[in-house]
Amino acid sequence: MSGVGPALAAPLLAWYDQGHRDLPWRSRPTPYRVWVSEIMLQQTRVEAVRGYFDRWMQALPDIPSLAAADEGVYMKLWEGLGYYSRVRNLHRAAVEVCAKYGGELPADYDKLLALPGIGEYTAGAIASIAFGLPVPAVDGNVLRVAARLDNEFTPITDAKYKRRVRGQFAALLPEDRPGDLNQALMELGATVCLPNGAPLCGDCPLQHLCLGYHRGNAAVLPLRAAKKARRIEQRTVLLVRCGSLVGIRRRPPRGLLAGLWELPSLEGALPPDAVRQALAARGWRVGELLSLRPAKHIFTHVEWHMTGYYVELDAPPDGLTLVSPAALRADYALPSAFRPFLSVIEEEA
Repeated sequence: MSGVGPALAAPLLAWYDQGHRDLPWRSRPTPYRVWVSEIMLQQTRVEAVRGYFDRWMQALPDIPSLAAADEGVYMKLWEGLGYYSRVRNLHRAAVEVCAKYGGELPADYDKLLALPGIGEYTAGAIASIAFGLPVPAVDGNVLRVAARLDNEFTPITDAKYKRRVRGQFAALLPEDRPGDLNQALMELGATVCLPNGAPLCGDCPLQHLCLGYHRGNAAVLPLRAAKKARRIEQRTVLLVRCGSLVGIRRRPPRGLLAGLWELPSLEGALPPDAVRQALAARGWRVGELLSLRPAKHIFTHVEWHMTGYYVELDAPPDGLTLVSPAALRADYALPSAFRPFLSVIEEEA
C-alpha cells in the first residue's frame, strides 16, 4: 500500500492473534471447509451462516459426498441462503474435482480458479488459508480497508483499482502466514473498518498508518459507483390448500430462482375477484379465498411487492405438486421470498 508497505503485517497479525472471532470453519480450515464457508459467506452475514455451515458439514462432510448428493438434498441444505446458483456451482465443482483430482481440491490457485463458481477472491482464500500459498484474497471488506488506508477516492467497484489492490496486498503477504494475514484483513473490515461511514478508528491496529483517518476522510470512504435502481414487480402469491396438502410448483429452468420450488403466483397485485376469475380460467375449483398479509422481497436487481391469498380448492389442481406441510419443511427447498405466506401452516405436523 502507498506509504504502508511491510509495516502493515506485524501490527495486523498481532491484533488478529489477540482476539479474532471464533468461527467454525477457522477451527479446522481444511480445503473443503474453507471452500464451503467462503461460498456461503458471499452476500450473507457471518451469523446467518454458522448454522447453515454446521448442518451442511453434518450432511455432506466431504467433496465425494457432495458430488454424489441428489439436488433435493443440497438445495434443501441451502434453503434461505439465496443466490441458488452458488450451491449449484458447488455441486458442479465437486463433481469436477472428483473426476479430475480424486475428490480433493488442488493446491494450485489457477486450477482452483478454473472450477465452477470459484472466482479470484475464493481461489485466493482457499489457496492461502487451506494450503498456505502466498495469494491475496481481496473481497469487499479488504477493498474498503485499502481505500481508507490509502485515502483513495477511486470507486472500489473499478476493475483496475481491484487489480491494483490485489497486486499491492500480494507483495505484503508473509511467506509463513499468508492465510492469517488475509483473514486478518477480512476480520478488520468486518469488525472494525466498518461500512457506511461507521469505522471504529479508535479500535484499529492500523490507525497510525491510515491516510484516510489522518486526513479526516475515513467516514466518507470508500466510494462506489452508483447502482441502478431495482425494478419493482407486483406479484400475487397463493398459498393453495387441497385438503391437508399444500400446492407448490417448479419455477422455469432459466431466470430468477431457476428450477426452484415455489408457491404459485400471478402477475400483478390482484383483488380477490380477479384471483377467482384467473383460477377459474385454469379449471381450479376455488372454495375459500382469504387475504394474507402482504410482503416484500429484495433480490439484487428486482424487488417483489407481493399480495397474498390463502386458497382452498375443492379438487386437486392441474399444474401443482401437492405435498404435506411436514414434507414441505423437510424435503423441498422453498426460496425465502415465499416464507412470509407459510405462517398459517407452520405449526401443522
